[in-house]
Amino acid sequence: MPDLERSLSDGVLTLTLNRPDVFNAMSDEMSDGLASALESAPSDAAVRAVVITGAGPAFSAGADISGEDAHERFDVRALDRANRMVRAVTGCDKPVLAAVNGVAAGVGCSVALACDLVVAASSTSFLLAFARIGLMPDGGASYTVAASIGRARAMRMALLAEPLSAADAYDAGLVSHVVPDDAFGDTVAALARRLSSGPPLGFAATKKAINLATLSGLDDALERERTGQTILLRTADVAEGMRAFSERRRPVFRGE
Repeated sequence: MPDLERSLSDGVLTLTLNRPDVFNAMSDEMSDGLASALESAPSDAAVRAVVITGAGPAFSAGADISGEDAHERFDVRALDRANRMVRAVTGCDKPVLAAVNGVAAGVGCSVALACDLVVAASSTSFLLAFARIGLMPDGGASYTVAASIGRARAMRMALLAEPLSAADAYDAGLVSHVVPDDAFGDTVAALARRLSSGPPLGFAATKKAINLATLSGLDDALERERTGQTILLRTADVAEGMRAFSERRRPVFRGE
């Protein structure tokens, strides 16, 4: 089975993160496939709207840091993949809807929150988990979260790595819709149909205008994150954080 499933129906391109056994942790294949699909959507006349969702119980647990050598495998290429995905979401001139069916953590959270509409099932949560392994937010989350909910709440999410419930995320202005779990699929389908039948030129112009008004500093933020994360990935604290994650224990950070 591919790490990313694609289906097109009635103008709606659905991209499903498909590693349910690891809560859709982002593999290289998944990240590259998601970015490529979004980058090609503007030139495909058959695509009128895009939905990103997850298979199984999660939207995405974020980067795949499983295995003993995770800290050795991660380098700037992982950051470039994260940035490419987020730029592909915001740069797509067609509406992109995140259907968050379960927890969205790490870069999975970053990708979801970059989308134009974020529909969350009521049981889901959003988590900037980076601090748990000694990293900083990436995928533009240092910017998009603060732009949506303000500095204080963004700091709380980033520094304390506390999950934010779907209801709290909606109240804070981080997501556009929260619906009961049993109505989630129908709500996503109805919104996708509405987007696919809407005015494509008007949508493109609206998306560009609102993104310029609210996310004009996103590219700078992505570069800041890339620089900061690249430095952090070389530290002993991150190696310890990833080992602790693999060993299912609390990390001991020493500022090294």
